[in-house]
Amino acid sequence: MSDAFALMNVIGLFAFAIVGSLKGAEADLDLFGVAVLGTLTALGGGIVRDTLVGQIPLALRATTDVLVVVLGVAFALVIIQLLGDLREHPIVLIPDAVGLAAFAATGASVGYEAGLTPFGIVVLAALTAVGGGSLCDLLLTRVPVVLREDFYATPAVLGGLVFWIAVSAGIQIDIATIGCAGFVLALRLLALRRGWGLPRV
Repeated sequence: MSDAFALMNVIGLFAFAIVGSLKGAEADLDLFGVAVLGTLTALGGGIVRDTLVGQIPLALRATTDVLVVVLGVAFALVIIQLLGDLREHPIVLIPDAVGLAAFAATGASVGYEAGLTPFGIVVLAALTAVGGGSLCDLLLTRVPVVLREDFYATPAVLGGLVFWIAVSAGIQIDIATIGCAGFVLALRLLALRRGWGLPRV
């Protein structure tokens, strides 16, 4: 595991634990429900990622991952108590963008290390980025955000492509990983600011 992967993994876990917990609070779930959604959102994408490349999920091998998720859920509970109504609040959107970027980078990195094709790297980047959030939405009986909302999964797809181009050009994997995360985050935040969305059928 590279240093950049470890950093992105921690950032993604913490950010998505917050996002899932806040979604649970918005849905008026009890404390257990909030904790379950926070945990699932944080760990779901990584479990999908590792399973697809034939590895035991990192979340089941690293105690640190679980501790980071617990801290993220606890932090979200503090935010919930302080702010109350969180619908459309920036404090929900920013961690979501951060988690999307970090997990797109880890997915691309794992795909590359597993020897996947460029298409496989891009797919793994996207699935890792949106997997946990999609599982969270399904538990809340919602159509997953990735299928119904604005410019969300597309930055992760493009980030995976940027990662592959970077490593193919001989750029060190740590730099490519951080560059991928930075690209996805910038693109997602820009999309939020400008209200970008894909055409509807």
